[in-house]
Order: sequence, then C-alpha cells, then structure tokens
Amino acid sequence: MNRRFLAVAVGLVAVLAAAQLVRPSMANPPTDPARTIGAHAGREVSAILDRSCRDCHSNATVWPRYAAVAPLSWLMSYAVTKGRSAVNFSEWSTYPPEVRRMLLEASCQDALAGKMPGVYASLRPETRLSARDVETICLAARQ
Repeated sequence: MNRRFLAVAVGLVAVLAAAQLVRPSMANPPTDPARTIGAHAGREVSAILDRSCRDCHSNATVWPRYAAVAPLSWLMSYAVTKGRSAVNFSEWSTYPPEVRRMLLEASCQDALAGKMPGVYASLRPETRLSARDVETICLAARQ
C-alpha cells in the first residue's frame, strides 16, 4: 500500500511539474484610451466596470501570481479569452451603438442574476458588485 501511494504521489508531482511547461499567453493587447468604455460612458459606471470586470473583459487584465501556475494558468487564460470575446470594454468604440446598448443590458442582467463576476469574486473580493453598483450598470444600460 505504501509503495503504491508513493508511486501515485511521485507520478502526480511529475505530471504537475510537466504541466508548468505548457504556458498560455498572458499578454495584454495595447489599449487606446479613446476606444475604451471610459471615454464613452459615465465616470461612475466606468469605475465600476474597471474594478469588477476589467480582468476578464478588457485588454488591461491584471494577472495575479496564481495565474502563472498550471492548471490555474490555463483556466484563467481561457476565462479571459472567452470574456474578451463576449465583450471587451477596451474596444468599446468598435461596437455599433445598438450593440453597446445590448451589451450593457446583458451586463445588467448578468449582474442582477449574480453571474458576474461569479466565482472570481471569491478569489478577488474587491470585484464584488454591490446593489448600488448593479443599479448603476442597469441605469447605464437604459440610457
């Protein structure tokens, strides 16, 4: 039993060590401030989105230290890629006005349902949205 446990433990450590060699890209594309939501929306909603949504929905992702360790690095990279493809607040001016309204409305609905920032808020508590934050996002969606 002890030999079997030791073999499994050594195998697991070897797999985790080898996994560190597969590194996803964690580069942030350049951002033109004139194209961001901050240049096109109110200061209050921009500040909320920057605090709570930036890491997955902009080109200004702050990659935490744990994002350098596989398999967390893979999960974080996947989440950021998926988030940026859904809505990228750094590329806000590239969306037509009707798409912007739709994206803000979807953000409102996701925030109301507690989907965003979701599990990420347990790792980064400062990203949690208060009821006032959600109300501000929803008000911006109605304008």
